[in-house]
Amino acid sequence: MVILAHVQFGSSHEDVLTVQRALISRGRAIPDGATGYFGEQTRTAYAAEQRAQGYKDTDADGVPGCASLTELGRLCGFPVDCAIAAAGSPADGRLALAQVTYDDPGDAEGQPAMERYATTACRLTGTDPRFGVPALVTITKRESSYNARQWRVNRTDVNAHGRRMPDGHPQNCSRGATQCIPSTFAAHHQSGTATTPYDVVACMCATINYVRSRYGVNRAGSNFADRVQQADPRRPARGY
Repeated sequence: MVILAHVQFGSSHEDVLTVQRALISRGRAIPDGATGYFGEQTRTAYAAEQRAQGYKDTDADGVPGCASLTELGRLCGFPVDCAIAAAGSPADGRLALAQVTYDDPGDAEGQPAMERYATTACRLTGTDPRFGVPALVTITKRESSYNARQWRVNRTDVNAHGRRMPDGHPQNCSRGATQCIPSTFAAHHQSGTATTPYDVVACMCATINYVRSRYGVNRAGSNFADRVQQADPRRPARGY
């Protein structure tokens, strides 16, 4: 049995090994061989398999989906479960609103720091950093001037209401480098990250999980900038 959630970019798992062996048996090149790690070589090989199955253009993005993985399993003799969530998935990390904390750890400011934090967030969420890092950095530029202290909380937009929280601001204010509302942060919190939206990595991970759910951004993030205008430096800023 191969579980779809185990076979995504950045994953290291026995299920990845099974899929790599299947791809190789189908003539898809993985120069390093079946290592059990889903990196760029495996993504390229999976994209070739998708094209062989009839997927075209951006649908052949190297990101395993239920249909393409099930077909690969049918061809190569393994069953696929598309329903089971991976350990460490956002569902495992979901918080009750009362569990959100409001301390500011004093994370770094500036574009280079945002690039470092975004790389970590991509690793934790299984996002391809080629797509996730520039998208997240663009969002932080537009939402908080790269996590500048004076822009880490929005006290003026329509969400700025609710009871005062320990940071002195209304509960529903957007907070953090990517400006998450606490309820959104809680619902999309990534397992293993901090419980405060002022933590840049935690805020970025919640943003990734949110845009996947809200805008249909795929697992690798190859359509992140296309689906979320605020993440696309080629288009004007727009709230998300």
